[in-house]
Parts: sequence; C-alpha cells; structure tokens
Amino acid sequence: MSLENTNINSLERLVTPQEFKQQWPTDSAIEAHVNTSRQTIRDILDRKDHRLIIVVGPCSVHDTKAAIEYAKRLADLADRVKDQLFIVMRVYFEKPRTTVGWKGLINDPYLDGSFQMEKGMAMGRELMLQINALGLPIANEALDPISPQYMQDLITWSAIGARTTESQTHREMASGLSVPIGFKNGTDGGLGVAINALQSVSNPHSFLGIDAQGKVSIVHSRGNPYSHIVLRGGGGKQNYDSVNVRLTERALREKDLPINVMIDCSHANSNKDPQLQPLVLDNVCQQILEGNQSIIGAMLESHLKAGNQKLTEDKSLLEYGKSITDGCIDWETTEAALTKLSDKLRAFRSSPSQSYV
Repeated sequence: MSLENTNINSLERLVTPQEFKQQWPTDSAIEAHVNTSRQTIRDILDRKDHRLIIVVGPCSVHDTKAAIEYAKRLADLADRVKDQLFIVMRVYFEKPRTTVGWKGLINDPYLDGSFQMEKGMAMGRELMLQINALGLPIANEALDPISPQYMQDLITWSAIGARTTESQTHREMASGLSVPIGFKNGTDGGLGVAINALQSVSNPHSFLGIDAQGKVSIVHSRGNPYSHIVLRGGGGKQNYDSVNVRLTERALREKDLPINVMIDCSHANSNKDPQLQPLVLDNVCQQILEGNQSIIGAMLESHLKAGNQKLTEDKSLLEYGKSITDGCIDWETTEAALTKLSDKLRAFRSSPSQSYV
C-alpha cells in the first residue's frame, strides 16, 4: 500500500541553479549594473537620493519579443527623466491565481498547459539578461520560494503580492533576498498583514530551501532591512489618498518601522480600470508637491497597447503587445504620465519654497 505521492502523476528533475546560471551567465557589466541599481533603491529608501522609484511595465510577460520592444522604449524614457525618477521595469514571470488560470511564463511558456518550466526559466533568464544589458533595472514578484536561486542575481527590486504577504513562507524567503522588497497590503485593503510582514522580514529566520547545487538545505537568513509597504487598495476601496497615506505613516511609526510608502496605481486604487492609473499618479505627485516625505515610489501596469485580452487556444489570434492578464495603459499614455510627473517634480525641486500645481 502506497502512503506517499498518491496524488502525484510524475516528478521531473530540474537542472541545479549552478548549472542553470552556467548556461545563462551574467557578465561583469550586468553584475555592476544590478549592484548599482540595488544600491540606488537603498539610497532612496534611506533618503540619500531624492528621486522617486517608478516600477512600471506589463502586468505579466507572455511574449518576450514584445517585452524587449517595451524595454527599449522604457530605457530611452528612463534616461530622459533620470534626474527625477528611477525607473525599474516590471518583468513578472509568475502570476498568483485566485482559482486557476495561466500561471506565467516560467510555469507555462507556450501558453498551452504543457508546463515546460525549464524552458520557461531559460526564456525568462535570457530576457532578463537582455533587459539588464539595456541599462534597465528589473522588478519582479517573488512568488515561488525555489525560483530565486535561479533568477535573483538579475533582479533589482521584488514585491510580495497581496495574496502572499501573510504567508510565513514568503516572509522567510524575503528575509534572505538580496534586494529591497515591497510588501503589498492585504486583498481586503487592511494594513495589518503588511505591517506584520515588515516586522517579520527584518529579523533573521531559519527555513528550508535549496542551495546552488540544488540540495535541500536549512537556510539561515540575517533579515532584510530594506523592506517597505506598497499600498494597492482592496475590499473595493482605494488607499492612495493623503488620509490613507497619513494613516499608513502612523501605523509604521507605531511599530518603529521606516516611514517608506510606495503607491500601486493599479488594482483597487484605480478601481481595476487601468485608464485611471495616471489620475492616481497625479494625486501621488500632488501629495509630494504639498510636502509629503513618506512616498518613495509608485507602480504602474503598462504595455505597448492598452487593455487586455483573453488567452485563447488559437495563439495566432493574440494581439501583439497587449496583456493577457490585468489590463494596462498603453505606451503613449505611460510616456506622457511619467514625463509629466518628472517635469512637475523638477520644477518643484528647483523652487522648494513654492508649491507647484
């Protein structure tokens, strides 16, 4: 009588993280770029750099060709606004699902349920190498506790999503990640789980993981001092406004946590209407112009084309450059919104004694 793996169809061995990185190696220029980008975000969180962190890009990557075209446009924009904004590209490969659905490029790279994960990981790493080579830092959502050993060396900033902020596994993992990391508030809009997560992740933990040779190991982390909260709304309510930001500041202060707040302009904060994201960003900008000191960044879901589309069996029907998960704003709207934000901040900071509207 079998007592184990009764609901498992099969197991497939994966190459070790060390072998995988040997197949898709970095170079000294990319390593220096990632290291400098991580330090820039730490400096922003420490108020040593006045710029605003902008995490922007597709809700998820399903087409690497479109992602590279987007990255090239974003790299040009990032250079034009670099005195005011530090732009980090969303390169999300793993998607948490409320029930079932496409789980992302790593899990299902061919969008057909074949789950060729090793191929998906290779496609993802190759894409991240190309984006880093363009001079763009990369943001992702840390979802699977194993994949960081394969990908984390190419990432500048990570998020823990609203569905996993309360997870002990993800808090432990984040305590050992080498990047600054944002914890989103819960799906109900409450701050409690994110505040608890920030307290947890800053402390050392011991947990099960894998090493570079793929062997199961006991991981002893030292704690991550560069975590912060991301307000994304929830429960049908927004929390990007000045009142909610002030309440967040108070909650952080009461727990003796750094007063660093990032605003997610999508999800409930835009009432799940992607076209409202620029209006949320305008509000964030106005708060800064009026003297807010806690907002250190914003997130936007953006792609080459606006909206989203359903994933169908006939992949030839998919529209190039349009999301297959959450709806996004198009490139033109993105460029205009971030240029406007940069211009306002530049004018304000050049005349700090005056408010700028």
